[in-house]
Amino acid sequence: MRVGYPASFTPDLLALLPREVELVPIPSHPEQTFEIDLWIPPPAPAIGQRIWPHLRGVRTILSLMAGTDWLIALAPTGVTICNAQDAHNIPTAEWTLTAILAMLKYFPWYIDMQRHADWKSRATIPDIHARIHADPSPTFPPLQQEELHGKRVLLVGYGSIGKTIESLILPFGVTLTRVARSARTEPVPVHAVSELHTLLPQAEILILILPLTPATHHLIAAPQLALLPQGALLVNAARGPVVHTDSLVEALNAGRIRAALDVTDPEPLPPDHPLWRCPNTLITPHIAGITPRSAPRAVGLAAEQIRRLLRNEPLRHVVHTGH
Repeated sequence: MRVGYPASFTPDLLALLPREVELVPIPSHPEQTFEIDLWIPPPAPAIGQRIWPHLRGVRTILSLMAGTDWLIALAPTGVTICNAQDAHNIPTAEWTLTAILAMLKYFPWYIDMQRHADWKSRATIPDIHARIHADPSPTFPPLQQEELHGKRVLLVGYGSIGKTIESLILPFGVTLTRVARSARTEPVPVHAVSELHTLLPQAEILILILPLTPATHHLIAAPQLALLPQGALLVNAARGPVVHTDSLVEALNAGRIRAALDVTDPEPLPPDHPLWRCPNTLITPHIAGITPRSAPRAVGLAAEQIRRLLRNEPLRHVVHTGH
């Protein structure tokens, strides 16, 4: 079996792959074709899309990431695609919780004050809060941050990452409502995505952590954003196109909601895109699932998948059979 892998693998990652197969390093800018049976693509879709035309004979693709939408669109009939389920649960869940806390604790504003050595600007925080929530009522002492405790959280996507997010956020004393493709009652109540219109008006925090499919493309657009309460926080750790970008920009600029985004549409976000300049918005460059520990987990999973193939055992985490 010939296994193609990113030539940029560090020695510790390469050492995780089985020695019983022929390992073929694939450069990011290939100048030749490669005949391989199995491909471990790089995590960056743009690089993978550049490499794909140079590959021949691929029957199996083992993604190092949870999201495989770009691979499914790329691969022809007959190619089996597996994702790296569970490999990125912890960092993605930690990013989600951190982003929520950063926004509720007004860290983007305080970081800006730090850059300008301007402590007196803290006096603007009550006004920022009043604009976000459309509530000019004074507080004593003047408000400087919000609490996560007691917030109503709507978690849209209840796979392995969603469940990890749940485990981290529940200790903060939130009220959590779970949403998945279909409803169920065991072991915990989960609402169907078709019920979103009745759930969004109560969501002070909306977390998106679901795969990008034709059914979830622009799942959150102008009608859904309009249902969110004033000052709601939208957190997207899923895929950019799950949210309709123009509608999001409009809602943010209108001061209706705030957002923490690890993904955008388009991605990468062009320097002149209006989303960069939207108020009450935190953006990170699609890094939520990437840490020094996540790569060994993902490559270790790929290695075990290869061993399963060598033993003629069924693959795990199959998301596309190619039939």
